[in-house]
Amino acid sequence: MKTWLLKVCRLKTDSVTTGFIADLHLSPGRPDILAAFDNFCQQHTNLDALYILGDLFDAWLGDDDTSEFAAQVKNQLKYMTDSGVRLYFMAGNRDFMVGERFASDVGLTLLPDETVIDLYGERVLLMHGDTLCTLDKGYLRYRAIIQNALVKGIMRSLPLSWRMRIANRLREKSSSQRPELTPEQLYKMDAQHSEVLHVMEKHSVRQLIHGHTHRPAVHCFTLGDGKPAKRIVLGDWYQQASAYLVSK
Repeated sequence: MKTWLLKVCRLKTDSVTTGFIADLHLSPGRPDILAAFDNFCQQHTNLDALYILGDLFDAWLGDDDTSEFAAQVKNQLKYMTDSGVRLYFMAGNRDFMVGERFASDVGLTLLPDETVIDLYGERVLLMHGDTLCTLDKGYLRYRAIIQNALVKGIMRSLPLSWRMRIANRLREKSSSQRPELTPEQLYKMDAQHSEVLHVMEKHSVRQLIHGHTHRPAVHCFTLGDGKPAKRIVLGDWYQQASAYLVSK
């Protein structure tokens, strides 16, 4: 698997670097992606910080998962934190059940969606990106239900095998529907520029980094005040190991 790295260097004399990744969709069924992530972890222990902006897992069903696969991913992440990399995790639509137990096991910090960070002197908004897809009404209704605190509590009370069965059925349904989607439907599933402007102005930022849409790109535009702004969309890891690296 090849690696796609988008690098932005601020000062050539300083090697402090922060990384951003999303949409790896790690699963036992894709050992190639798991190997690519292991390679990424091994090669980037010099990072100051790494932000994982959702969908690290194709499905994470609860911190009580003690499978060999779960242990392997935890070991990869802990290798980075043990090496001094500060790890941050923001839940996506596939792994919103990652909790404090998982965070404690690997030494990472959980972040809420729509988090503003100071990236070498610039305010930057971080999101998973699914809430930017405002035309996808059906998905947003589903999201509101499945990520409700009460529903998540009920899910956690179910046996792990039941949760795995539910997740498999949802993935099968999603996979079977995607080939039939029209260009118009695909457009509705993408981030909408009006919502991008709204959320960036709400947080008073000029740079947004997110994943979810699997359409890696750098979008340059202007906000309402006429000043330049930028939206960085992280790529998925289905065909390539995609990362955004920013050096101070």
